[in-house]
Amino acid sequence: MSVMMERLNAMGITLPEASGPAAQYANYVQVNNLLFVSGKGPTGNPQGKLGSEYTTEEGYQYARQAGIEVLAVVRAALGSLERVKRVVKIQGFVNATPAFEEHHKVLNGCSDLMLDVFGERGTHARSVLGAVSVRENLPIIIDSIFEVVEGR
Repeated sequence: MSVMMERLNAMGITLPEASGPAAQYANYVQVNNLLFVSGKGPTGNPQGKLGSEYTTEEGYQYARQAGIEVLAVVRAALGSLERVKRVVKIQGFVNATPAFEEHHKVLNGCSDLMLDVFGERGTHARSVLGAVSVRENLPIIIDSIFEVVEGR
């Protein structure tokens, strides 16, 4: 078992099968040594906004779940999380009320997961934006970029 999978197991996380894209686009695209993963939301199809239906703490958990979905796609794309050389960028779109101001704390759910799984290689650049709406009224959608080691 790979180091990354051992870390996930120690956290009580089993990666699901990678979910497919929500429409007619690629789940991921690899260009040279960069893997771009399309936007992923949390499991279970929760619906609602941060600041009304959900708290910051619930949003943190949804961002973590979305991060698990991202990792499932990365594993499907590369065959192993061991091929991740570095998490380059995480971008979160938080479905929030206009008064909500803790977007950064919500996205920490995904950022913390990447650090827990990849250690120092999980340190990444990031952006988080508040959105008036997102597909299927999900609380958060995360897209990401990974640097990968060539080969299989």
